[in-house]
This record gives sequence, structure tokens and C-alpha cells, in this order.
Amino acid sequence: ITIPDSVTGIGSSAFNGCSSLTSIEIPDSVTSIGSGAFNGCSSLTSITIPDSVTGIGSSAFYGCSSLTSITIPDSVTSIDIYAFYNCSSLTSITIPDSVTGIGSSAFNGCSRLTSIEIPDSVTSIDERAFEGCSSLTSITIPDSVTSIGISAFNGCSRLKSIEIPDSVTSIGSDAFRKCSSLTSITITDSVTRINWSAFYNCSSLTSVTIPHSVTSIGEYAFYGCSSLTNVYYTGNEEQWEAITIGNYNSVLTKATIHYNSKQ
Repeated sequence: ITIPDSVTGIGSSAFNGCSSLTSIEIPDSVTSIGSGAFNGCSSLTSITIPDSVTGIGSSAFYGCSSLTSITIPDSVTSIDIYAFYNCSSLTSITIPDSVTGIGSSAFNGCSRLTSIEIPDSVTSIDERAFEGCSSLTSITIPDSVTSIGISAFNGCSRLKSIEIPDSVTSIGSDAFRKCSSLTSITITDSVTRINWSAFYNCSSLTSVTIPHSVTSIGEYAFYGCSSLTNVYYTGNEEQWEAITIGNYNSVLTKATIHYNSKQ
């Protein structure tokens, strides 16, 4: 299908449910892609978003299960909630420096996505943003990010390593739940609380660095981390004893605590 140059926007649900649509050309005249614009276009394999587009609406490509790749132009400033939800064939995506936030469930269920680079412009990774991205092996979180939302990487079962920058002050509940290939993680001094179930069932996690800034660790935070044997704590034993540790964290409390130490 070809959209004429006279069109300036693709409205909400414009092509919703067009399950036989395989390709579409969006002209430079278009500045916005509305909510649910291509929702359920399960045969759509590729699409080029022109530089004129500034925003991708919520659920814009929801369920485009045949979409393998997409390039988001530098003109786009926001990726809204559920934008690429269940795009299960999507293997790669480039997020431009213009984007400041990744919305809730934006890439949820993109089960073939292997890697992604988040630019320095992004300040928040909202809840469930990459939940169920089971092929994701690595991700770099830039220093600009201050918060990692609830279940942001829940079920990223092949994620082997991740570096949390000093800028992050909040790690949401279930943030790395069932990241079963994650072997080690360093939590920076800016974090004061490790929320409940944050690392639930990270069964390959062998070591963790916890800063002395942490005052509480929620219930189930390290539940099921059956390989966890070493905790590197940047404070002293007295400070460790002062931390409020919630129930169901026995693997954490039974691990060897290395005081005044980092991995």
C-alpha cells in the first residue's frame, strides 16, 4: 500500500487488523503514527519510518509478529507504551539519540531481539519495557538512566550480564526476575533499596555487589538464586547487620559476605 504525500498523519487504528498487509511506504509528509495504527498487522515484514515522524503512538505496531527489523529516525522523541509489543520476529532495532524515554511494555514479548543499544538521551526504562525478550543476551544502560521500572527485564532468560550505571537510583520490583543466565551484577551506590523479587529466580547468579547505601532488601529479592555464594558489600559488618532484609532471602543471608569489598 502507498500512502499519498498529502497525508500528514496516520491516525489511531488506521490499519488495525489488516492481517494481510505485507508492506507499506510512509511518505515524508507524515509527522505522527497514531495509537494502534498497525495493531495486528501480522504479515507486515518491514516498514520505513521517515525522518518527518516525531512520535510513535501506543500499540502502534502491537502484534506485528512478522516484522523483522525497523529503523527509528532521529526525529522521534518518544516510543510510547506497547509500541512494539509482541513483535516476536523483531531481531534488531536502533533507538536514536532523540528518544528520552522507553514506554511501558514497549518491546514486551519481542522474543527474538538479541541486543539493543539504549542511547544516552534516555532517562527512564519503564515497567515491562523488555519483559519476555528471551533472546536478549546483552544490553547497555547509559549513565542518563535514573530508573529501571517494575519487571523491566523480567524473563530475559539469556541475559548474561548487565551494568547498572551510577545514575540509577531505583530498581523496580521484579526488574530482573527469571534472568536465569545472569551470573553477576553490581548495584551502584546511588541505590538505597533493592525491591521485592528484583532478582527472583536468577538461578545462575553466583555473586552480587551491594553498596553500603542500601538500607533495605525486599521480600523474595534473591529468592531462587540457588548459585549465589558470594556477596560483596562495600560497607562494614555493622552496616550490613543494620540492613532490613525481607523474608525468603535465605540464599543471600547464607552466602559468604565480603565486607568493604567490590567484585
